[in-house]
Amino acid sequence: MGRFIELTAGDGFRLSAWRADPVGTPRGAIVVAQEIFGVNSHIRSVCEGFAADGYIAIAPALFDRHEPGVDIGYTPEDVAKGRALKALAGIDTALQDVAAARDAVAASGKVAVVGYCWGGYVAWMAAARLPGFACAIAYYGGGILDAAAEVPRCPLMGHFGERDGGIPVAGVRELMTKHPQAEIFIYAADHGFNCDQRAAYDAAAAKLARERTLQFLRRQVG
Repeated sequence: MGRFIELTAGDGFRLSAWRADPVGTPRGAIVVAQEIFGVNSHIRSVCEGFAADGYIAIAPALFDRHEPGVDIGYTPEDVAKGRALKALAGIDTALQDVAAARDAVAASGKVAVVGYCWGGYVAWMAAARLPGFACAIAYYGGGILDAAAEVPRCPLMGHFGERDGGIPVAGVRELMTKHPQAEIFIYAADHGFNCDQRAAYDAAAAKLARERTLQFLRRQVG
């Protein structure tokens, strides 16, 4: 079972993070970048799942600088709140906090970054702008298409839904052309298909994406 810990970012800011540790020697570590709903029960369960697969998983609370302890659901009101917090957070401070999480687990071996929704975009930007990651995995990252000119420093995998109204599939195909070295997959699913707490959850797509993610982690991290 995971627990909340405290991290210190490079600028001295202290933020919380959920950390889950595997049984036995870890294969490496994964920084989990949250959706716009905070380090909620879904993100914590994602961390627990990666820990069960043998990795230290750590999810920094990327909204702590603006509202500590954000843990919300998926109602329209929650979505509006999450979007407002995302706008406040911005990418630069989010990357500082991701870097703090990376540093907290670096002694365990290679470190990956995996992100969902807004966190998928954060993972993409971390791959491009932060050193020290063995690989990055982005699930339906809103904002990635606008950041297609960014060049990842590490191997990258992306998962997108073809019915995602916010991330046009034509744009994803253009991304694949611009970054042929990235492993990018499109599923017959909607945005948020990996989250079993959302109406858009697609069990088949989530299962296949997870299998691909774990294979990628085994190759790149251990």
